[in-house]
Amino acid sequence: MLTTSLPSSAVWDAAGAAEPFAVLDDAAPPLHYHQTTGLRTLLTPGMLAVGDALADAYAQGRFVCVLGDAGVGKTFAVHTAARRLGELLLLPLYLRAQPTPADLRACLHKALKLRGEPPADPGAADAWIRRALALKPHIVVVEDAHRLSASSFEYLRFLHDDTPGGLCVVLIAETHGERRLRAQRMLATRTAGWPYIWPLTRDQVPKAVAALHPVWQSVAPDDLKALDARIADGALRRWAVLTVHTQRALAATGASKPDWGMLEAVADRVDGGRRP
Repeated sequence: MLTTSLPSSAVWDAAGAAEPFAVLDDAAPPLHYHQTTGLRTLLTPGMLAVGDALADAYAQGRFVCVLGDAGVGKTFAVHTAARRLGELLLLPLYLRAQPTPADLRACLHKALKLRGEPPADPGAADAWIRRALALKPHIVVVEDAHRLSASSFEYLRFLHDDTPGGLCVVLIAETHGERRLRAQRMLATRTAGWPYIWPLTRDQVPKAVAALHPVWQSVAPDDLKALDARIADGALRRWAVLTVHTQRALAATGASKPDWGMLEAVADRVDGGRRP
């Protein structure tokens, strides 16, 4: 296990030192961008903050808690940074209202590619999981971590403390879940960072979305700000959705670039005709 902090360049290479909203040359496909052709991996301030915190947590074998509103890119930032550092173990617990240690065991058994079905006996299941985690460093990623039960937090503490050199665990939570995470005493001494991903500001939007996808490069900055105010509020997930529908509108009309009338129609389609 690594024992010293890694610079952000260990995650983002030279792009991390470039100007804000640099585009990352990332061969892996985007994770939740609707398979949209041409969307780029954008190094937002939030991405850079997550990269720094995750590099520290991975080097030290500690927790990191990533916070932010829905749609700002928490999951995208974590997955993009983590897969450049080490082996991810993704725990898809979102189908349960309050995941339990049994759910964590089942997800870890599958993520670690252990043979067969998880043993019914918790002790036996944990022995397999602990042995696999000790073989090499991993990055365990838990979505909607604020919904974990108290016993689940304790189970993650157990795995962290039992793994030689510690265990890097990323807890992703929405803003309203921060209080629950802060209430877990074991995180206070085992967490390397609490990066917060903020929505883009209105002034950041023109530069950011023009870098995100070429379709926006021909749109006037004031129009991009107006569209953001109408429907996106600085959330990159919403801009990804707008990009998908704008591309479809361009294909349907044969236009070479979107005008304001097309963008208003796209916004109506995406948001049901809502007006500010």
